[in-house]
Amino acid sequence: MKQPLLRTLGLILFFSATAFLGHAQTVDETAAKRWAQYEPSFKAFAEQDLAQPPVRGGILFVGSSIFRQWTNVAEMMAPLPVLNRAFGGSRTSDQLARFEQVVPPYAPKVIVYYCGSNDLKAAEADAPGVIFARFREFSQRVQKILPATQVLFASATRSPDRVGRWEQVDHYNALARAYCEATSNHLFVDLNPALVDAEGRPRLDLYKPDKLHFHPPAYEAFTTILKPVLERVWRDVAP
Repeated sequence: MKQPLLRTLGLILFFSATAFLGHAQTVDETAAKRWAQYEPSFKAFAEQDLAQPPVRGGILFVGSSIFRQWTNVAEMMAPLPVLNRAFGGSRTSDQLARFEQVVPPYAPKVIVYYCGSNDLKAAEADAPGVIFARFREFSQRVQKILPATQVLFASATRSPDRVGRWEQVDHYNALARAYCEATSNHLFVDLNPALVDAEGRPRLDLYKPDKLHFHPPAYEAFTTILKPVLERVWRDVAP
């Protein structure tokens, strides 16, 4: 009786191991593909840093294309010392994978974080709690190497292209808000009020045809929300 049982257990372990290795290989291939996807952005960052070395200890914008396409954010936030190192298409897992390249070289006193929209839109979208956990890990890494640095979480936007996932967007934002309120040196900043009309409907005039990314007036509205907060925070952390 023992031999058939052992053979059965052996087969179960074999197929389980095969499935696991196959899954691991797929994960590794996906990670490698996403790593290569962002290489041009980081080469461009390196060239910019070489041409004009940024001042360490400023305000660092990080995240996905919502911030990457804010190409004049430094001018709009002047005279605050802002540097934009967002890279388009990125997810919260990519912010973790590229953390060492994005944060430590600039030793920012303030980080403005926008990421999570792409996680929520993906066909294999993770639950809001999983996405939030990656932001929390990012935050904890910052606290470990730069304990005095302030982290501002800019809310995920309720964009018209993903109305069916607004509940998940709200859940993610709620988790981030609660965490920021309970964690020192953290602030939650809600961008969504700038994107709706008096009746709470999305202002489609602010969006590009994809109904996700923004025309310049949206960034002007973001500036009216973010800049006063950053000015206040900067007064507290600047030498």
